[in-house]
Amino acid sequence: MSEQPLWRPSAERIEHSNLTAFTRFLEAETGLAFAGYEALHRWSVSAPAEFWETVWRFTGVIHSQPWKQVLEDPERFPGARWFTGARLNFAENLLRRRDDRIALIGRLENGVRRTLTQGELYDAVARVAAGLRARGVAPGDRVAAFLPNVPEAIVAMLATASIGAIWSSCSPDFGTSGVLDRFGQIQPRVLFACDGYHYNGKALDTRARAAEIAAGLPGLEALVLVPVLGGDGPLPARALTWDQLAGSGPVPELTFAQLPFDHPLYILYSSGTTGVPKCIVHSAGGTLLQHLKEHRLHVDVKPDDRLFYFTTCGWMMWNWLASGLASGATLVLYDGSPFHPEPAALIDLIDAEAIAIFGTSAKYLAALEKAGVAPRASHRLERLHTVLSTGSPLSHESFRYVYHAFKDDLCLASISGGTDIVSCFVLGNPCLPVWEGEIQCRGLGMAVEIRDDDGRPVVGEKGELVCTAPFPSCPIGFWNDPDQQKFHAAYFSRWPGVWAHGDYGEMTPHGGFVIHGRSDAVLNPGGVRIGTAEIYRQVEQVPEVLESVCVGQEWDDDVRVVLFVVLRPGIVLDEALAQRIRATIRANASPRHVPAKILQVTDIPRTRSGKIAELAVRELIHGRPVKNTEALANPEALDLYRGLVALEG
Repeated sequence: MSEQPLWRPSAERIEHSNLTAFTRFLEAETGLAFAGYEALHRWSVSAPAEFWETVWRFTGVIHSQPWKQVLEDPERFPGARWFTGARLNFAENLLRRRDDRIALIGRLENGVRRTLTQGELYDAVARVAAGLRARGVAPGDRVAAFLPNVPEAIVAMLATASIGAIWSSCSPDFGTSGVLDRFGQIQPRVLFACDGYHYNGKALDTRARAAEIAAGLPGLEALVLVPVLGGDGPLPARALTWDQLAGSGPVPELTFAQLPFDHPLYILYSSGTTGVPKCIVHSAGGTLLQHLKEHRLHVDVKPDDRLFYFTTCGWMMWNWLASGLASGATLVLYDGSPFHPEPAALIDLIDAEAIAIFGTSAKYLAALEKAGVAPRASHRLERLHTVLSTGSPLSHESFRYVYHAFKDDLCLASISGGTDIVSCFVLGNPCLPVWEGEIQCRGLGMAVEIRDDDGRPVVGEKGELVCTAPFPSCPIGFWNDPDQQKFHAAYFSRWPGVWAHGDYGEMTPHGGFVIHGRSDAVLNPGGVRIGTAEIYRQVEQVPEVLESVCVGQEWDDDVRVVLFVVLRPGIVLDEALAQRIRATIRANASPRHVPAKILQVTDIPRTRSGKIAELAVRELIHGRPVKNTEALANPEALDLYRGLVALEG
């Protein structure tokens, strides 16, 4: 472990941070004094009602009726209820302004750029909301979207939320059956679908797929086609255009349905690699309050910031990004390949749009380093003050790369949570140092700890990441799970009253966190638990390796570690390279981490949000079927792992 952090915030940055302003606000209200972040966090989980009420007031949540009780039944987890009696609307909190300040910047891979001011966004939402109401959409109805990350997706989501209907989206790279596996469970009343999208230099027409999806959704009353490619192609049968739904003439009045705090807002989906995706229902109030806390206090979003996250509409980070409007940020939306027409495409975007907060994945940063991109040598990065990374653990090497290749004065915030909570358990902090390989801290109001196999909290040891107390963005439950059996089984079966997230991690002496991988993908050779991220970190140091996937193979009444590697073009895995990979792992991890088998492949299966599908590979090498290949972005890669003779001896 490094003796010095990679970055420390300046006194000026700490002084002008939202977190410092919040702490002073809290101290003035309560008469308490907090000697540092750890003291503030301890209080936030010991006095949850007081903490979340303070967040509500500090962030100025718009509501029409006050709450009767901040936290009801705090001992019930799940089952606690927040801000009972309050009435609010999610969209109203995101549409706080109607001025000429830019709200959305939409960029497509092919160079097309569009903007919407705050006033234009408000009017567009009013038109679409009126169109939805005219077609009978009411509170509790589902509205689904098969869309790329374009301004129309934000507009349609806000229009849906203004009515109190429930929004659910996925990206247009999904196949028909993958979409129906999701939307077929929730029976939407309206489907927004694109005519196509751009990726890696190609324009991909999706009108036929949109028609197939609509035909497979009983009860669907309207298909609305959003023009992304444009052109004069025929509309699917019974489809409306975006302009037909929005109408013309005077802008109608936008009314915001005033609904309970726990009224459903979003349905998100589990990855679905082991079966039909679970439909996770999130509340309007919980999502809003948690995102306000994370954006303002942990990311330090200010009203003059431009906020970017590289995401599709099928990943929870899109929902997280959208909420940035509630903090006054301008959202920069991008759709396309992050490496087209060249590896620095998104770095160009940072300069072109004066991005202050740049969000991406650990995989992207590793690929950028492998491609030799050094932004500080070619770009200004003047407004950039924070880089966010999620999707998988960020390696020590990627931490060093960002500070070496981007800029010195930067808060690099690795964050971790998930679709399950549409937010984070552990994340960044503008007032704390950044230590190599570590997520900075636990989220305020989140009673997070690491537990060993006996259920005891540990520091400096690996174990299960858990949350021991209720939090507002805990899901309402799963769709079509009336007795909540599936919901309880997913998170609360191991320790009653404790959320077990499924991450295998470690709390450091700094109060930071290291995520070593998913619990269900942990390797167990000789009874020793090893997180896959521990191996990936070492393999990434080998220049010839582009990426890898590591799984455990049942062998001789034990488990042996099998590593698959994708190598640079023209390089073949020979014994010398295999031994160098093993030596790197042995020297920097332990002999237990060294794979028994190393095999070269040309591709690695990934989910549509870019996560390595370790469980799918594990099933394949044991001759077991992968139940839902539609959850994968590249299901053809699965064929590379079937019937491998090299794993038979």
